[in-house]
Amino acid sequence: QVQLVESGGGLVQAGGSLRLSCAASGLTFSSYAMGWFRQAPGKERECVATVNQNDDRIVFPDSVKGRFTISRDTAKNTVYLQMNNLKPEDTAVYYCAAATVAWTNANAYNYWGQGTQVTVSS
Repeated sequence: QVQLVESGGGLVQAGGSLRLSCAASGLTFSSYAMGWFRQAPGKERECVATVNQNDDRIVFPDSVKGRFTISRDTAKNTVYLQMNNLKPEDTAVYYCAAATVAWTNANAYNYWGQGTQVTVSS
């Protein structure tokens, strides 16, 4: 059974940092691209970053470039999202997802974690 379990979310003041983790099980981790998405209340789910099977990493929104970094540790079957200099507008539920090909479209992803809440206070 495939499981993606996010952790590391929480409440942080603006300017602070969090490191989200997503532990994968039940799949061949190295065969999947991984993505981080976020969804704020009333807004569309947004692709934040992806890392493919070759460890090519992309951060998409201009608003988080230079602040967020995606990485994967194949030995630990874990993908990370390091978030620095957090801003209130980063507040959202953050989800990790797995796909055979990395796309920004959420519909392309085969498996999803349960999400972890990130709240940034001003």
